Amino acid sequence: MPILIRQDEGPVARLTLNAPEKLNALSDAMLEALQSELGALREDRTIRVVVLAGAGKAFCAGHDLKEMQRGRQAEDGGRAYFADLFGRCAGVMTAIRDLPQPVIARPHGIATAAGCQLVASCDMAVAAEGTRFGVNGVNIGLFCSTPMVALSRNVPRKQAFEMLTTGEFIGTDRALAVGLINRAVPMDALDDATAELAKTVAAKLGTAVKIGKQAFYRQLEMPLDEAYAYTRDAMVENMLDRDTAEGISAFIEKRPPGWTQ
Repeated sequence: MPILIRQDEGPVARLTLNAPEKLNALSDAMLEALQSELGALREDRTIRVVVLAGAGKAFCAGHDLKEMQRGRQAEDGGRAYFADLFGRCAGVMTAIRDLPQPVIARPHGIATAAGCQLVASCDMAVAAEGTRFGVNGVNIGLFCSTPMVALSRNVPRKQAFEMLTTGEFIGTDRALAVGLINRAVPMDALDDATAELAKTVAAKLGTAVKIGKQAFYRQLEMPLDEAYAYTRDAMVENMLDRDTAEGISAFIEKRPPGWTQ
């Protein structure tokens, strides 16, 4: 079986991390597969939403520590390998953010370290009740500095810092309260709840969502005046789209839009 499984259902693509015996660790092979598939999805105009799931009893337990220890055996103590590894991991996380399609994480079981980073890097998350989230590297002497980037952009800074420095897990109730996930549902309802959210988003005009996702992340990093100038231009671009004109006309005329995309 492949280490990453892609299943398309209409406009929704589901990527499943498929290394359950390693709790779907972000090994070299898993990172390579994710980067390749995200690149393919970026060019796939038939897909409007991506769901990211994990096989087996856990979503993702972070990096493969045994693989990392082997990398340490290089002459430089692993410096080049670790720099490359964390760079490739960051590339996958930013590829998720840069993907035109919204990405919904579907965590269950545990999402730890880079696995928690993966959830935080997705645009939305629907979790199974009882899922535990943590950036636990500090417990083994490795501060989760790269997972911190995504985490601190999702949850309030004091909550993020507590998670990073204590290495403690949080459950779905707290993850929901601090904004790490959007919804928590019973495990037997997880697929349906995720599919419902994906279906709702996939029904929107694809070009509008693409423009909006890009603008959402870019404006967050801008001063207020610059953000308004940038989003003004984004809305102009959106308004000039012929499908947007059709959507507005359909709303006024109280009929379904006849979108071409």
